[in-house]
Amino acid sequence: MAREIRFTLKKPGGDRVHHVSPDDVRVVLSRLPAESYRRVKAIHFNDQSWGGKSLGYTNHGRREIAMCSLPPRMSLTRFLVKGQSPEMFGAQRGTQWPELAIRRFLLYDVLLHEIGHLQIIDPQAKGGYKKFAREGKAQEFGMMWCAKLWAEPFEHDDPVHNPPSNDEAGVT
Repeated sequence: MAREIRFTLKKPGGDRVHHVSPDDVRVVLSRLPAESYRRVKAIHFNDQSWGGKSLGYTNHGRREIAMCSLPPRMSLTRFLVKGQSPEMFGAQRGTQWPELAIRRFLLYDVLLHEIGHLQIIDPQAKGGYKKFAREGKAQEFGMMWCAKLWAEPFEHDDPVHNPPSNDEAGVT
């Protein structure tokens, strides 16, 4: 990474857990060009998912990202957008997602999407509303980088950093 990013971790309440860690995030960032995440000052792991309605978000200053804690078992199918399927991340439609699929989705969809929100679209704009990427462009950014990163095998002990194997994706 080009510079050090600050990480904060807040212990979640109830049965919620942080599915990804700062080390997981560092691996993803190391695979991206430094220019794509140069605005990131801090990444917070917090307990602000508002009842599972939010998986992550950026602050209003577009310098910090929050990754939310979630229940240990859940399905993330409702968060998928057009062009995505549970099988892309190693899950089966209509079932609880395995831990690996949840982690893969949080890193290679949510994190990349939030980094997409930090991309400057109109440098001349005065306010953040027009200056930074909105939902559509942020999702486009995330999906583009996910496809690029998964197009080439990545040597790592943790399988979360590669697309799901045929077994994980339910292909026989």
